[in-house]
Amino acid sequence: MKMPKRASTKTGTALQKKQAHTPPAFDRDEVIRDYRLAYQSRQASLLGRKEVLSGKAKFGIFGDGKEIAQIAMTKVFSKGDFRAGYYRDQTFGFALGISNIREFFAQLYAHTDVVAEPSTGGRSMSGHYGTRSLNPDGSWKNLAEMYNSTGDVSPTGSQMPRLVGLAYASRMYREIEQLRPLAQFSNNGDEIAFGTIGNASCAEGMFWEAVNAAGVLNAPVLLSIYDDGYGISVPNELEITKGSVSEALEGFRRTPGKTGADTGFDIYVVNGWDYPALIETYRTAEAITRRDHIPSIIHIKELTQPQGHSTSGSHERYKSPERLEWEREWDSNKKMREWMLDTRIATEDELQAWEKADEAFVRSEQQHEWDAFMAGIEENIGTIETLYTGIAADLANAGNPARAEEILALQKELREKRFPVYMDTMVSVNKALLALRDDEPPRREQLIAWKKSQEPLIYDRYDSYMYSVSADSALKVPEVKAAYSDLSPVMQGFEVLNACFDAALARDPRIIAFGEDLGKLGDVNQGFMGLQAKYGALRVSDTGIRETTIVGQAIGMAMRGLRPIAEIQYLDYILYALQIISDDIATLQYRTKGGQKAPVIIRTRGHRLEGIWHSGSPMAGIINLVHGVHVIVPRNMTQAAGFYNTMLLSDEPCIIIEVLNGYRLKERRPDNIGEFTVPLGVPEIIRPGSDVTIVTYGACCRVAQEAAEMLATTNIETEIIDVQTLLPFDRTGVIGESLKKTNRILFLDEDMPGGTTAYMMQAVLEGQDGYKWLDSAPRTLPAKPHRPAYGTDGNYFSKPNAEQVFETVYAMMHEAEPGKYPMFF
Repeated sequence: MKMPKRASTKTGTALQKKQAHTPPAFDRDEVIRDYRLAYQSRQASLLGRKEVLSGKAKFGIFGDGKEIAQIAMTKVFSKGDFRAGYYRDQTFGFALGISNIREFFAQLYAHTDVVAEPSTGGRSMSGHYGTRSLNPDGSWKNLAEMYNSTGDVSPTGSQMPRLVGLAYASRMYREIEQLRPLAQFSNNGDEIAFGTIGNASCAEGMFWEAVNAAGVLNAPVLLSIYDDGYGISVPNELEITKGSVSEALEGFRRTPGKTGADTGFDIYVVNGWDYPALIETYRTAEAITRRDHIPSIIHIKELTQPQGHSTSGSHERYKSPERLEWEREWDSNKKMREWMLDTRIATEDELQAWEKADEAFVRSEQQHEWDAFMAGIEENIGTIETLYTGIAADLANAGNPARAEEILALQKELREKRFPVYMDTMVSVNKALLALRDDEPPRREQLIAWKKSQEPLIYDRYDSYMYSVSADSALKVPEVKAAYSDLSPVMQGFEVLNACFDAALARDPRIIAFGEDLGKLGDVNQGFMGLQAKYGALRVSDTGIRETTIVGQAIGMAMRGLRPIAEIQYLDYILYALQIISDDIATLQYRTKGGQKAPVIIRTRGHRLEGIWHSGSPMAGIINLVHGVHVIVPRNMTQAAGFYNTMLLSDEPCIIIEVLNGYRLKERRPDNIGEFTVPLGVPEIIRPGSDVTIVTYGACCRVAQEAAEMLATTNIETEIIDVQTLLPFDRTGVIGESLKKTNRILFLDEDMPGGTTAYMMQAVLEGQDGYKWLDSAPRTLPAKPHRPAYGTDGNYFSKPNAEQVFETVYAMMHEAEPGKYPMFF
């Protein structure tokens, strides 16, 4: 790659002289604190790498080389602001006080105590930072009085979609009058969303989509791009057009004096080793961004990465000797040190004394955390050793010295582990139980009791908070039945939804709906028809064709206390956003161990339309990738309305998939359209029967009902069950009870073979022990293993139809009683 222009000795010396003649306009004590913090952070990075290479930790990725830029950013980060960053931001956390060196090492060791490691409870690798937005009961803290950092994710660029919503929420709080009383979440919308990203991740599509979205929305983003010249081993010339992200972004630059759609970004370029320039740049950018509510980008160039990308490799393999020498010379900590000497802020003796003290401090903090991390493991090992000693003595006294020696060997093996972990005790106990399988039960029972005592601890450490456990959990929302009267009107399905959304927007100003064609048009199926005119363009708005940042916008807004309904126009298009749904929102409560939440509603529609890209049903792909998000599949718009009401009362995210060909069908609108709720995970029997159970959802409910009418003419009575939600799936065992009665079951849907029908079959036959009640082989009837062809015939011959359902069920009955049900087709 091209060397930075300031790599030459002449240029560097001239610059140092220029710095030396610059009067120090900084508070001496503040500068010293900043340098010492940068030095401590660097020592933490260096020691962290050693801890990984020694075997104490599994992997390390650190922020060395970015220390000074991150300290400068904290100078303008205010309470109420939010960060969406990436895994190099340790110094930012240290400087702001939202993290510290002890917690840094706790995360490196995967300490599962949320007090020791509050960002993730040991669930994320090093470099993943987040503040705890929630109280222990799951309620919101006062975010306006906190420094806020959203929980990091590893996939490169994935912080960008969320950043859009974090910033856009400030516009909502500033411009929607009804939100002003929500002082817990905002100080009149004055907050900035700070983003951080590496230069190489700027090649990701999410980056460009998010930058474009933030510019269109005029969202107060202050985005820092850390540029150390590489993406692992790939230089900028192979990453970014022109080899410079700020040059590539020139088209986004704001035209001075322009407003409205021509606003754009302010773009700044500064060197990452220049402490005074960094602080001046951040102060300038922050003042304009906060005052004028316009987005800004700071491209921080000429950064270094002293230890390479991570502990998984060495940068000496791909950087030239000249580049490595340049990085040693232009290291940001080194340059700040030189500047402090040149400006007489500190002497060499002072610096050396501070550095020696700071090295000792970092080592002390690391050792303190290592001891704390090991304490619980050693306690566990001590318990197992005591049990082994007793069991071995008992075996020896019983005349079985060989078995006693086997147990003592396991004890010795466990004791001699160099860096033991909890897993080692579990593995050892399982070996012991295997060795004792033929011995008297009392000897095994002690170990079995210990194993059982670990189950709740293991669940808490590694399995908890997949979903909300608060009082507002979606599973705890009380069911309110739909109420009908003689005056309940019959209307088209979209009108039922429209009435539901109207009632929701009227009762809660936090509800913000947006998506492609959602605003002025009211969505392509008119569920929001007329609601933009009624509630304003901020409450019901159009977006560009940008599914990833539609979802990201919703995530960021929800993390700031709003209740977004984000529309993805068709189910097929959710694939654009599936990565961010899976990696970010689905893992949020889990990866923060209940510290953060984002109750997003993703609204879409799918199933039966026409053609390869408008009538897909990729349900198995969705449900297998979004555990942590509820997946709701109502059969009609009334049921959909009930689910919207349920989820708007909860604090959890969901995807609601409306039936595309149901908007023009007639339904009776409940009198309590804005209040009735439908419970999650509770299937509904929509047709009782005694011969066969058909399990389905969504559009296939009508197909099953049509087939059931045909089957009834042959004296076959089918029980049709609408599962209603796929995540969660039948929490109450409705399907298993039906199978006990019918002893035959068919799983029906529009997904491909081996998809959601297989998922439902496994849940019933294995999860509910349904196999015990089968008199016939269970069957699945999915769509064909290809995308649906275009046209009415393409749809009919690509997806299950009533005739296929009839033939499948009739064949099941024929197999059981051929005389009563002779084949005729």
